[in-house]
Amino acid sequence: MTPEHASELAAKVCLLAPVVPVLVVDDATLAGPLAQALVDGGLPALEVTLRTPAALDVIREMAKIDGGVVGAGTLLTEKDVEAAKEAGATFGVSPGATDRLLDACEANDLPLLPGAATATEAMRLLERGYTTQKFFPAEANGGAPALKGIGAPIPQVKFCPTGGVSLSNAREYLSLSNTLCVGGSWVAPKDLVAAGDWAGITALAKEAAALPR
Repeated sequence: MTPEHASELAAKVCLLAPVVPVLVVDDATLAGPLAQALVDGGLPALEVTLRTPAALDVIREMAKIDGGVVGAGTLLTEKDVEAAKEAGATFGVSPGATDRLLDACEANDLPLLPGAATATEAMRLLERGYTTQKFFPAEANGGAPALKGIGAPIPQVKFCPTGGVSLSNAREYLSLSNTLCVGGSWVAPKDLVAAGDWAGITALAKEAAALPR
């Protein structure tokens, strides 16, 4: 897969909804109902972070939900890429980008949303062909004003800002011309997931899906 094709497919995922839920799930038995609740609320693109032992099983379960588009986050190594693809992930997300990781995603035909925090990092990815990127960690790197600043000289690149993004600041990011969507964990808070409050999560998802962009 070429970087250009990867970016085209990643952009399509980003355009499915204003918010991509960033999910850290410890129990795979909760994966199906959680994915269904988010999809029912209008958030079909789901990023399952590889931060728990259950993450790959969570991806497998979520991949069974009709209407869901499941990706793997926190991709760091070639093994991560291969395992995520085998589990059923249809896209990947990384906090940063190394040549080895980019090579692995391209070799395994896994569209990647590679992380960039600075103009130089965004330019390096653009030079390789990646026009769809993740701005991370968004708030720690200056938030929406910083992303707007990067967009002025590099309008070719579109971003999904993640990291410190919440309902209270999502609108500011989504108003930017170089933002396709935002990534956030607030739509699936741990207490609601643990309680199995799927109706509550669907309500949060509906609120997020209605954000303007």
